[in-house]
Amino acid sequence: MKRKEGFVLRTVCGEKVIVGEGLGAIDFGKLVSLNDTAAWIWEKAGELGDFNADALAKAMTEVYDVNYEIAQADVETLLKQWKELGIIEE
Repeated sequence: MKRKEGFVLRTVCGEKVIVGEGLGAIDFGKLVSLNDTAAWIWEKAGELGDFNADALAKAMTEVYDVNYEIAQADVETLLKQWKELGIIEE
C-alpha cells in the first residue's frame, strides 16, 4: 500500500488532520482528524513509502508500549478506514 498523492498531514487549530491538496485530491472535500498515534502511523507510512499493516505494527512496537497483536489489529482497522476514505491505495 501507499499513501495516495495529494493528501498531507496538517495541524489545524491544534488538531492533526489529513487534508487533500492539489489535483490528486480534487474530489475530497473533507478533513480527516487523527489522534497522535494515528498521525504517527500516517507519517511512518510516508517514510516507508510502500507499507503494509505488518511493517507499521512492528514499527509501533518499537516506539509505543504495545504488544504486536494489539498494534496489528489497530493498524489493520485504521488502514481499512483510510482505504474506504480513498487516502491510501494498493
